[in-house]
Amino acid sequence: MCGFPITAAHMKSSCRQAAQVALWSCIAALLGGCFSTVAAESKQERQRLRELGIVIGQYLPGTLNAITDVAGVKVGHTTIIVGEGPLKPGHGPIRTGVTVVIPRDDVWHKKVPAGSFVLNGTGEMTGLSWVAESGFLEYPIALTNTLNVPRVANGVMSWMIRRYPEIGITDDTLTPVVAECDDGRLNDIQGRHVSEQDVMAALDGASGGPVKEGTVGAGTGMVAYGFKGGIGTASRKLPEKEGGYTIGVLVNANHGRRPELVVAGVPVGRLYESPPQSSDALSPGQSEGSIIIIVATDAPLDARQLTRLAKRATLGLARTGSTARHGSGDFILAFSTANEIPHYPKDPTYILTHLADTHLNPLISATVEATEEAVLNALTMATTILGRDGNRIEAIDLHRVKGFLSGSVQNGR
Repeated sequence: MCGFPITAAHMKSSCRQAAQVALWSCIAALLGGCFSTVAAESKQERQRLRELGIVIGQYLPGTLNAITDVAGVKVGHTTIIVGEGPLKPGHGPIRTGVTVVIPRDDVWHKKVPAGSFVLNGTGEMTGLSWVAESGFLEYPIALTNTLNVPRVANGVMSWMIRRYPEIGITDDTLTPVVAECDDGRLNDIQGRHVSEQDVMAALDGASGGPVKEGTVGAGTGMVAYGFKGGIGTASRKLPEKEGGYTIGVLVNANHGRRPELVVAGVPVGRLYESPPQSSDALSPGQSEGSIIIIVATDAPLDARQLTRLAKRATLGLARTGSTARHGSGDFILAFSTANEIPHYPKDPTYILTHLADTHLNPLISATVEATEEAVLNALTMATTILGRDGNRIEAIDLHRVKGFLSGSVQNGR
């Protein structure tokens, strides 16, 4: 067979060797398949939830499926990724940024009705006292990391003063709305590396149209459900018979633990085999994460109704598995572009269009749906990132998510 005589002993030895070769070949093939999967995952093209064939809720999204489907709303980011290796407090590595939402052009003179809700207050969204007192919003919203709040507020104020130079002289002052999440697991958060110039660049570059998601802007160093999190957005467009209004949501997702994650009703977090999370070993002084939710609509709602919508956004958050843990800061701000509240009204009265509460239910449902999808888009669009001290946070594997959901459908869920 091999060109030389074969004895019984030789045949046993040859068979044994052949079997060993075959065994190792199989093991190598299996390992190769695993390595290929890992390599494929690291290079995996990120997709939004609907691109994966996963549909949330009953209402259709807007054209962009983003907060910018609400006419006039603009979003901008500045992303800062610098350095690698061990943490050098105040110097790096840097994995952070800022995200801004501008409700409309000239919002200082054409204010928008607004309302807010705090589900769990372990965090901060500045300026909410004035929003609650006045019932409106009169400047852009900025999202960033926890220790960068004062510098980002300075950036918003500098941008506003540049546009309205009489602020604080002959015009009113302002108290910016800046919301934070803790990105210290990946970022040199003590360095407060987001500058006033970074904030102004984000505001100057803000635009309508598609919104970048995932590891971008304020979401650069965020972790959600044990996976890479960050910025996510989604929208809903009501049918004309229900008003034809649009609801848009943008989130900065930095919350939850992996076993809690639910995608379209399927317990993906529990199905996903995972190593122990860093969040499971947090000391009492460390954050458990947070989420910021911004809701925009073109429906003519007042501050009271917008506060009601802000509360309903938490139901969409809960559908993804969140339990608003003790250490989580969960802040929601909602605004409407349908009416303009004048800066200094010349007349003692002005007219606002107001939607009857009895027609609010479709907007409530749309808010819940858009919030749920925005959170999940943050996960599916985020990319794996290596942060300080070699801390690596993996992006969720989209192939596995699709597999879990298709298996659930086959099993009759």
